[in-house]
Amino acid sequence: MMKILNALKGNKSGASAAEYALIVAVLGGFVVAGATLFGGSLQTALGTTGNLLEAKASAANP
Repeated sequence: MMKILNALKGNKSGASAAEYALIVAVLGGFVVAGATLFGGSLQTALGTTGNLLEAKASAANP
């Protein structure tokens, strides 16, 4: 029984997988937070740009 416990104590392969999963989860949280915070202003900026381009295109082709 002690040999099994000592073998499990020395096994570190699961720890690195858990660390990678934690890193991916944190980065995913940052992406979601960034999209939430800047999504509205990005949508407004792209909408304004699109409206200006449409206005220029319709003025050039009466």
